Amino acid sequence: MDGAAQSEGRLSGGGLLRVSQAYEGKTEDIAEARALARDFLARVQSVHGVPVSERVWGMVQLVVSELLTNALKYAPGPCLLDLQLVGGRLEVSVWDTAPVLPVARAADPGRVGQHGLEIVMAVCQSFEVHRESVGKRTTAAVMLADDPGGATAGRQP
Repeated sequence: MDGAAQSEGRLSGGGLLRVSQAYEGKTEDIAEARALARDFLARVQSVHGVPVSERVWGMVQLVVSELLTNALKYAPGPCLLDLQLVGGRLEVSVWDTAPVLPVARAADPGRVGQHGLEIVMAVCQSFEVHRESVGKRTTAAVMLADDPGGATAGRQP
């Protein structure tokens, strides 16, 4: 996390609620962001006793990786990753400098690549993109608990 700034928020009782990390736009930032997500989930689970399934651990890393990859690929300059525990879900938010909003492409099993946004939208409870005064913010929410059938609890169709 060379030259990147990190900040943390706290719940009452001193536990971690939110973490933010700025990235410079290098390819290795993606692996660092996944590591940040793993560390955050570990703290959420150990400090707050919030259960996080194996499936959710992988899903959160996938969402972080896809959103940050898009920011690095399509937006010049720095980007910011925010991870925030809100109730029983983790909000993964990436700010970048490009004002152009991403659009999921039509399904095409023959297309190689460019499926990241489709994947994120399929595995998350919610997905939003908002323009900001500079750039945009993309936010995806992942439920931390699984229902007995293995689907994400609280999934919105």
